[in-house]
Amino acid sequence: MDNVNIEKVVLSDVTKNLDNRRIPLNASQRAEKEENPKYPYIGANNIMGYIDEYLFDEKILCVAEDGGSWGYQETCAKIYNEKVWVNNHAHVLIAKENLVLEYLMYYMNYTNLSLYINGATRGKLTKSSLNSIKIPLPPLPEQKRIATILDAADAYRQKTKALIAKYDELTQSLFLDMFGDPAKNPFSWELKTCGDFIDYLADIGSNGANKIVSEKLVMSDTEDYAVMIRTTNLNRNDFKNNIKYVSKGVYDFFKKSQVFGGEIIMNKIGSAGDFWLMPKLEKPVSLGLNQFLIRLKDINLMYFYHFLSTDYGTINIKSRCNGAATKSITKTAVRELPILLPPIDLQNQFAKRVQAIETQKAQAQTSLKKAEDLFNCLLQKAFKGELTQ
Repeated sequence: MDNVNIEKVVLSDVTKNLDNRRIPLNASQRAEKEENPKYPYIGANNIMGYIDEYLFDEKILCVAEDGGSWGYQETCAKIYNEKVWVNNHAHVLIAKENLVLEYLMYYMNYTNLSLYINGATRGKLTKSSLNSIKIPLPPLPEQKRIATILDAADAYRQKTKALIAKYDELTQSLFLDMFGDPAKNPFSWELKTCGDFIDYLADIGSNGANKIVSEKLVMSDTEDYAVMIRTTNLNRNDFKNNIKYVSKGVYDFFKKSQVFGGEIIMNKIGSAGDFWLMPKLEKPVSLGLNQFLIRLKDINLMYFYHFLSTDYGTINIKSRCNGAATKSITKTAVRELPILLPPIDLQNQFAKRVQAIETQKAQAQTSLKKAEDLFNCLLQKAFKGELTQ
């Protein structure tokens, strides 16, 4: 908190660490415990699966030890109040009598903990660093009040997220109703390849990347002529926050990688094979460094996108990614992806129905944006000492 009147304490003064009760399991050990899987198996960031035994049966706060995200408003901590098994990639904390665990969780996920992280390639929050984190500690009733307010705001946004997920499920169900499971092809649609429908497939390429480095044509946080799209923005469908920009000179130099909306963007390195349907933005847009730009012909874009989104589509994409530590996918592999081709009239009918669903989904996304803004505003006020009664 910025409020100087709030006492700050180190985490070890208000929590008890239960790391000594954690037990990691390798793949074969986990398999032996999956006969009746009903208890969550917790890793650094989430539930990794379910097994038939548990280690903890109390309210605990799990904090990512390695492989987590500890920056400003990045989630690194989550409360579990059920029977769970926790491996050695998440610290386990319980609250002492002067701490509300929910208050601590919100603070950990709000503040920037990067200064406490060790390691260059894979960050690690050691036990000693965790214990040394300083947190503002208002009186217990104030902690409870802050946690209650944030719980309510978070519940509102989670409910809206769930509604959006339902719209996505409805679209998936509609696809299967109209076209069947692509893996089984019950309507015997003609099997083609992605290359049959690619009008244009481009990336910046290694020469372009070298040009950016050698001539310092770098991205900037300062608003400039064009947006350079990144995975972060695509994942959140948010092209207004956390944006990188490039100059008109860079945009014009990479003319073949200009994005106008209505294309498929696919990652070629890292989270290789992940893809998105690019919306049309008001500003000019340039392709990211490690992405493919795909424009289509002779096929309905909405059908194509949702075909790739099926289990059949994503499995085929991932099976064509190469590399152990760092995955990648080539243009050739993208062109070879199998695509079933129903009649174009049926594709267009599907797209029309999806548009009606997307209209409802867009309204829910507007509500979610308001819910996120409210939650973030309350977070900032809470930890600046401004969430007054």
